Amino acid sequence: MGCSKWRAAFNFGHLKVQSKLSVFFTMIILFIYLFYCLNGYCDSLPRPVYDQQSNLQNKIILKDGQETEQLGAYNAPPVSFVREQLSDLTNSDSTSNNISIANNFGSKKFPQAIIIGVKKGGTRALLEFLRIHPDVRAVGAEPHFFDRFYEKGLEWYRNLMPRTLEGQITMEKTPSYFITKEAPRRVFSMSRHTRLIVVVRDPVTRAVSDYTQTLSKSPGLPSFQNLAFRNATTGLIDTSWSAVRIGIYAKHLENWLRYFPLSRFLFVSGERLVTDPAGEMGRVQDFLGLKRVVTDKHFYFNQTKGFPCLKKPEGSSRPRCLGKSKGRPHPQIPSEVLLRLRDFYRPFNLKFYQMTGHDFGWE
Repeated sequence: MGCSKWRAAFNFGHLKVQSKLSVFFTMIILFIYLFYCLNGYCDSLPRPVYDQQSNLQNKIILKDGQETEQLGAYNAPPVSFVREQLSDLTNSDSTSNNISIANNFGSKKFPQAIIIGVKKGGTRALLEFLRIHPDVRAVGAEPHFFDRFYEKGLEWYRNLMPRTLEGQITMEKTPSYFITKEAPRRVFSMSRHTRLIVVVRDPVTRAVSDYTQTLSKSPGLPSFQNLAFRNATTGLIDTSWSAVRIGIYAKHLENWLRYFPLSRFLFVSGERLVTDPAGEMGRVQDFLGLKRVVTDKHFYFNQTKGFPCLKKPEGSSRPRCLGKSKGRPHPQIPSEVLLRLRDFYRPFNLKFYQMTGHDFGWE
C-alpha cells in the first residue's frame, strides 16, 4: 500500500517535469522564430504564387530602371497601356517558384520590322510616331548590330530588344544599314520575313542636312562645296563623301533586292512625313499589319521647328517634339552647287522611282 502511494507520487512528479520541459522548449522555439522575423529572415520564406504575381503587377519599371507608382494610381489606365508597361517589367528572366517572366510579361524576340534607312531622312521622327502605337515595342537607341556589332552574335542582339506580348511587334532602327554592303545578307540570315522600312528624302536636301549635322560637331569643317566636288572647275562630284553617297538610293536598293523581294519594303517619304504625318503613318501601320491607331489627332505642326510634333500625351504636362538636333537651320549653299548636285542625282532618282514604283517628286 505504501509502495503504491510512492509510485503514484513519483509518476505525478515525473509528468509535471515533462510538462515543464515541453513548455520550456516551446518558448525557446517561439523566441527563436520571433528573433528571426524581427531581423527580416522571414522575408525569404516562400510566398504563395498569387502573392508573388500581385507584387510583380503592382510595380512598373520604367526604361531607365526606376520604379514608378502602383497601377492603381493611374486611375484605371487603358488595357493597352498596362500591357505595354508590363511587357517591360523587369530585366530578370525568371523568379522563384519557377514563375517565368517570359511567360507572364512577354519575351524578347528578334525584330519583325526594321527601319533600315536613311540617315537624315526622318527615321527618328518615324520611330517616335510609331511608339505611340500600343502594339509597337521599339528599341530607343540605334543597335548598329548588322553594321558594327555583328560579331557579338544574334543572342546579344535579341537581348537588346524590349519584351513583347502576343500581338505586339518588335522594332529597331539603324539608318546606316541601308548603305552597309553586308547588312542585307545578315538580316536575311536572321529572318527572310523581316519587314524593311526605308525613309527617303530629296538627296540634295538630305546631303545638306547631313553636312549641317556634322558641322555642328566639327565647326572647322571645310565648306559644303569643297567636300561635294572632286574638282570645282569640272563639276565632278565626289561620291566617296558619305553625305553624297547615301543619296544614291537606287544603288543601295539593288544590294538589298538581291536578298529581299520588293514586297518586304515600304518606302516612306520624308517630305510627306512632315507635311502629312498622319497620312504617311497610315501607310506604315497598314504595312506592319497594325490597326490605324496613330492618326491626325496625335499631331500638330510646330512653326518654330518647322515639322510636326506629338500633342501632349496623356499624363504629361507638355507636348513632345524631337530634340534640338532636329530642325537645325541649314547654311547657305551657292545655288550653282545645288544645281550641279541635282543634275548628278537626277538619273539615280529616276531609276529609284522605277525600282520602287513610286514618284517622290524630287525634281
